[in-house]
Amino acid sequence: MLTYVFENNGVPMYEQLYEYLKDDITKGVLKTDEKLPSKRAFARNNGISTITVQNAYNQLQSEGYIYSLSKKGYYVANLCSIRKLRADTKISLDIKLPPASAECEINLSNNNIKPENFPFSVWSRLSREVMSQKSREVLTPSPTGGIPELRSAIAEHLKAFRGMLIDPNQIIVGAGTEYLYGLLIQLLGSDRNFCIENPGYKKLKSIYSQYGANCVFADIDRKGVTVQELNRVKAQIVHISPNHHFPTGITMPADRRYEILGWANETTDRYIIEDDYDSEFRLSGKIHPTLFSIDGCEKVIYMNTFSKTLTPTIRISYMVLPIELANRFYRELSFYSCTVSNFEQYTLSLFISRGYFEKHINRMRLYYMRRRREVIEQLYKSPLNDSMELIENESGLHFLLKLKTDIDDETIKRNLLVKKIRISPLSDYYMSGTAVSHNFVINYSCLDTKKLGKVFEQINLLLKNQPHNL
Repeated sequence: MLTYVFENNGVPMYEQLYEYLKDDITKGVLKTDEKLPSKRAFARNNGISTITVQNAYNQLQSEGYIYSLSKKGYYVANLCSIRKLRADTKISLDIKLPPASAECEINLSNNNIKPENFPFSVWSRLSREVMSQKSREVLTPSPTGGIPELRSAIAEHLKAFRGMLIDPNQIIVGAGTEYLYGLLIQLLGSDRNFCIENPGYKKLKSIYSQYGANCVFADIDRKGVTVQELNRVKAQIVHISPNHHFPTGITMPADRRYEILGWANETTDRYIIEDDYDSEFRLSGKIHPTLFSIDGCEKVIYMNTFSKTLTPTIRISYMVLPIELANRFYRELSFYSCTVSNFEQYTLSLFISRGYFEKHINRMRLYYMRRRREVIEQLYKSPLNDSMELIENESGLHFLLKLKTDIDDETIKRNLLVKKIRISPLSDYYMSGTAVSHNFVINYSCLDTKKLGKVFEQINLLLKNQPHNL
């Protein structure tokens, strides 16, 4: 007869009995199909009640450790696939993680936001307000496109700052633009030719391809993508950044914008995805109007994110669909749940509607203007001045640095990394064709300007020495 010692430690006796029996079963002390004592005999032998035994048996049976036969009793189940691991057992997983990036002291390719620039005090105050005054709403499932308060706040912001007159229901909120691209592919159809600017944002190729969409690449000139290129690659959906192209920094002029809109209106199956991701940070002159705001034929899908203006980790982006596509979205894809938590949506809606977002953008625009000026001044004062040319249009958070050298891009990149300096050549962003050499992307949003002098000296030394001497 099984006999166990029960302790007066606050743990119910049936739980102690359950643990004793489970331990003996998993260790093999109690064998498969072995009959367990009857409830009455087991209780009498251990000085406990039959209810205690019954509760323990019920728990073991519900978890599959034992089974019962009518009018015969309880038996140990076959648990050959279950093993009890010892406390010192080490778990080995055969998972291949991507290689970690080499450590570097300064990263000229980093486009993150400095933590100290996030408006923590305002955000935390609004968060507390949401928790105290919106407790019911926070726990109510969000509509598929996002809560009405946030969509209305975004619509008002776009009206005031981008001249866009839209219905809030045209706005779809999602956890990052990558998720929204996936929705667009499902909405427009993966059998279309999705066109990406070349050079351009390479992750787009991975996203579109992962969803089974065919990717084509259109070369750009000094004004951006051309209608001739779109026709050459047989594009149907073109993804462009007319206000500040990444990585070249080109701003598409008005005449080219109307040409692209005309191309989209030639057939019913063509659309333009307008990525306006860092348009808020044009540091001089007036921000150019969006393609969406000058489109009279419902051919432009507008995309933007709060990753540049607030922080990438907030993971809130949105798209504005033409009315016909918005109606199709709600007919065909409204079964999707909104991927942004209600808590963050309500906090962001207050942040925008109460004017904090406008103040934050104005403050950050001044901050980045000073930072850009400081980086460029250091560059002109450095020994590198005679060996470089600056390519910039005072928009966005990066510019191009053209180096006067015959050393290939990969060698420059590799040897600077040895010096713990990371830099990305423009050639890294080409997806086809012949890349433009010796142009490098300088992101300054998160640069430690105190170390720039050393960086420019190292680049200058590299240009003046043969690569094998470094």
